[in-house]
Amino acid sequence: MKWTRRDVLKGLGGIPILGAVWWAGATSAASKNRERSEILEQLNIRPSLPPDMPEITGSPIRVGIVGFGIRGEQLCRALGFATKEWLHEMALEAENDTNHTALEDFQRQEKLNVKLTAVCDVFDIRAEKAVTSFSTPDHQVKRFKTHSDIIKSGEVDAVIIATPDHWHAPMSIEALEHGVHVYVEKPMTHTLGETYRLREAAEKSKASFMVGHQHRQTLSFKTAQDIVDKGVLGHISLIQTNTNRNDDNGAWNYDIHEQASPQTIDWDLFLGTAPKIPFNKEHFFRWRKWWSYGSGLSGDLLTHDYDRLNCILNMGIPDSVTASGGIYTHRDGRNVPDVLQVNMEFPHFSTGSSQTNGKEEGMTLVYSATLGNGFGRPTILMGHDASMELGNTLTIWPDASSTRYAEMIETEKMKPHIPIYRYDPGANVPDAISSATSQYFADKGLMWTYINGARVDSTYLHLREWLVSTRNGGEVSCGIKEGFDEAITAHMAGLSFKLGRKIEWNKGDQVVEPIEGTDFDEVLLS
Repeated sequence: MKWTRRDVLKGLGGIPILGAVWWAGATSAASKNRERSEILEQLNIRPSLPPDMPEITGSPIRVGIVGFGIRGEQLCRALGFATKEWLHEMALEAENDTNHTALEDFQRQEKLNVKLTAVCDVFDIRAEKAVTSFSTPDHQVKRFKTHSDIIKSGEVDAVIIATPDHWHAPMSIEALEHGVHVYVEKPMTHTLGETYRLREAAEKSKASFMVGHQHRQTLSFKTAQDIVDKGVLGHISLIQTNTNRNDDNGAWNYDIHEQASPQTIDWDLFLGTAPKIPFNKEHFFRWRKWWSYGSGLSGDLLTHDYDRLNCILNMGIPDSVTASGGIYTHRDGRNVPDVLQVNMEFPHFSTGSSQTNGKEEGMTLVYSATLGNGFGRPTILMGHDASMELGNTLTIWPDASSTRYAEMIETEKMKPHIPIYRYDPGANVPDAISSATSQYFADKGLMWTYINGARVDSTYLHLREWLVSTRNGGEVSCGIKEGFDEAITAHMAGLSFKLGRKIEWNKGDQVVEPIEGTDFDEVLLS
């Protein structure tokens, strides 16, 4: 009986999976079990477990939050601080739906040794919401007017920066120069010049610096590192990864608060170095739609996919990038594209080969994005010997022309249409996914991972790693090196889209190859 790929995935979904499963149709004969054992022994894949983290001992780490919008609230919850409004809303959701576990997950989350001491936001409503929610009779959270006031106050050991992109680097640099630890959301910079300057500041500072790519805590991605390192896929020549979103939230058309006005928002402070324009509520709440404050698909969403692949492959900055696209699905005044195709070339990169030495070298990473269609397209790493579908789970399919598995394929111990390995660290854990955009984030490893069968917030794990570093020292999984790679790659994509030409990386000089008569930062901001 022939099994279609859909049948196989359906069968996999119905199996209680703990770690690896090799599935060979409906039979469980002894010979099939032997074949399964033989394959798993040859692959020698070890599902990853989260590293042990030392406790954050001593006095609480004093943290200030700079930017208390959508992401700022999420980061505070990961620290253990939820607003009164959110707690009430989640309690009602749980009453109406027993599968809605957001409040339960939050309450079960291990407490971190943190004291939230300061908040800064240009929107009065948001800032006061944080002060009201997080202050207690024994501890008053202070509101500061600017990030500089927080950094220089002497009342914080560390800051979390969750502002629009154009503020990331200036705030990070100032904090590092004053010895204040930094956790900054991606992309860590808005221009190339800032990227070079922030790297210099981070390398000089004794403070810990972390970029908010929480997917680096996802167990399936850590397991994928082992798979690639052991040559299970063979030489990877092509990777395809995608963004597929088709709703207002996914297209950055966030809600506009009814109390927003020039009286409640410090508009000049929001603009900073951005072009001076009259007060505009759309620009304030939906800033990702304009190059002046955000980085579009290249800086906001490409960076997720690039970094999670860089944490698996460690391929670094591409030699060259070409990009194309346009505003094809949301002609609403935005000036960043909502459809984007990016080719990143790594002509000298190799993951090893099962063929003749020297035959295989080089890789292309293709990022394809649309904000006008939600059809799910998996991330696929395509190797000579096997392909891997990568998400919160991962599945490996052998290739019919594999060199490494040729004998097993010939004897039909392996079949190209049947996966040889599947890893699902969250098997049998119910996931309440409320929207297509939530599903997108979940599959990118941006919402949760699993530890011993329990779902854990990836952001919580990432912040915990950073906090441990601030107290005990040591490297973090997404520090200045990884952030530099991510920012440069994103800016190369933005430049290629705007200039309509290939953008190259000069590895020797560690700069984007200059183009005569072109100011790259002006191009990025225009």
